[in-house]
Amino acid sequence: MAREFQRGHKARISDLTAGTDLYVGVQIAGSGLTFDISCFGLDAEERLSDDRYFVFFNQPKSPEESIQLLGAQAGDTESFRVTLDRIPEGIRKLSFTATLDGAGQMSQVGPGYLRIVAGGEEVARYSFTGAEFSTERAVMLGDIYFKDAWRFAAVGQGFDGGLEALLKNFGGEVLEEEAPAAPEPQPQPGAAPGFAPPAFAPPTETAAPPAPVPAPPPAPAAQGYAPPAADTPPQGFPAPGSTPPQGFTPPGQTPPPAPAAPDVHGAPTVIAPLAPPPGPTGTVPPPAPAPAPYGQPPQQPAYGGQPPQPPYGGQPAAPMPPGYGAQPGAPMPPGYGQIPGQQTASYGVPQGAPQGGAGVGAALQKFKETPTGQRWTQQNKKLMRVDLGIGGQPVLAKQGSMVLYQGKVDFSYKGAGFAGRIVGNATGQEMQLMRCTGQGQVFLAENATYLHPIELQGDAICVSAENVLAFDETLQYEVRRIEGHGIPGGALFTMQFQGTGTIVVKTHGTPVVLPVTPTTFADCNAVVAWSAAAQVIVSSQVRMRRNAYPGDTGESVNLQFRGAPGNFIVVQPYEV
Repeated sequence: MAREFQRGHKARISDLTAGTDLYVGVQIAGSGLTFDISCFGLDAEERLSDDRYFVFFNQPKSPEESIQLLGAQAGDTESFRVTLDRIPEGIRKLSFTATLDGAGQMSQVGPGYLRIVAGGEEVARYSFTGAEFSTERAVMLGDIYFKDAWRFAAVGQGFDGGLEALLKNFGGEVLEEEAPAAPEPQPQPGAAPGFAPPAFAPPTETAAPPAPVPAPPPAPAAQGYAPPAADTPPQGFPAPGSTPPQGFTPPGQTPPPAPAAPDVHGAPTVIAPLAPPPGPTGTVPPPAPAPAPYGQPPQQPAYGGQPPQPPYGGQPAAPMPPGYGAQPGAPMPPGYGQIPGQQTASYGVPQGAPQGGAGVGAALQKFKETPTGQRWTQQNKKLMRVDLGIGGQPVLAKQGSMVLYQGKVDFSYKGAGFAGRIVGNATGQEMQLMRCTGQGQVFLAENATYLHPIELQGDAICVSAENVLAFDETLQYEVRRIEGHGIPGGALFTMQFQGTGTIVVKTHGTPVVLPVTPTTFADCNAVVAWSAAAQVIVSSQVRMRRNAYPGDTGESVNLQFRGAPGNFIVVQPYEV
């Protein structure tokens, strides 16, 4: 009997079937709707680094045929054959998607499903309806991904932008030839359409038309800033008349968004204009000079006509020192706001911005939000995002841990009840929690501590309440007693979490995970978590003979761990 999945649920493939040659079928339909069903082969960073692993109607199989498009059969709108043993090491996730071809939205679809069949027997099924979506035009139905073993996840994550938003999420880009009836004045000659259907051409800013080529300058252009008409186009953009590009540009070559004004790339200036202005070229401009070339402010001497600048100040006859009120692209004399020999930024780029970048956008590029697609996503070592729309289950988080949220999210107080408060106060394991519900994304952090998401699939883990930031409400938790000896009545307490879901644990610094197959001792204030199957007791060195004299090592009470192979402890480099 097939195991029914709901959105956000995950399971090991080995728990569903012992086979590795799988049939993946997708059934999706709607009145007047046409769908393109595809499979993206992604790398460990969830990027389409090799477009040969984008399997769709125009590329029905991967190079080694580990992923094959089979077509409609057995009642499925589209089907795939996936051979897990043949998938290369560079591909760590297979994302199965459905995209609308033409008008419509995902809320109009009827009941559908994604299923996995092994050996002729259906072993997993994720069912969905249009009620789960709204204005989306593309949806990620499910993933087969590798995380110490191949697993299956029911995703059900939609994108309003259709194929364009889906490709941007995976780091890809579609480059297509513009239709003949398009209102663009001069389409690029020789450009070929990409892999995706024509109805989903990306916005025109992905390949802006080249600017008019200026007159040949008498001096060579500055290195790295050739006009668009040169033989070598900017990286990631198709060269006019060259070999048709592939359907998707690898993420390593994806360029930043093109500037709004294409003349910036075609401007004949970088540090100074390449062509002399039509007016005189003397060292001091005339009272009413002719318009200066693009990128050079008025009343500036032309290229090659300016004598060496004095160390500080400007030319005596100049109305104002260069760099004071001038455009950012104008040259400044060394010693006046600029280190001698330092290259000046091009026109429109503020001083201090990375050369060749896009100003503020380029400087902040490395801090962009991590792409969505999973319920729990770690933005960086100290910030966690949870998508409440995936899985549909609320999240319990420590009060005050929310730093920002998007969408419709409701926060409410989560009480422990009268008995829970008594137990929490008596054991020191009381958690002040809030309940997060809705259809948005919540970003969580606390005091810049390191965050570690731990996914539980029926197993259990022990964590002190002090080290818990958030967890799925589906997890069960209770206070657990740690027995001790050496201290009369001595005992410690911790929280035990069990079930299916994710818990986010926080640490001060990068922790270390150690096996407890040999007996291991850890400071009770430094240990963060341990496997619930490990045996733990309080070990003390309190002895009447030893403590009858002054002095203390500060290490008289520790936790002793031991257990079968597979048990572990997590220790942080910090004592609370």
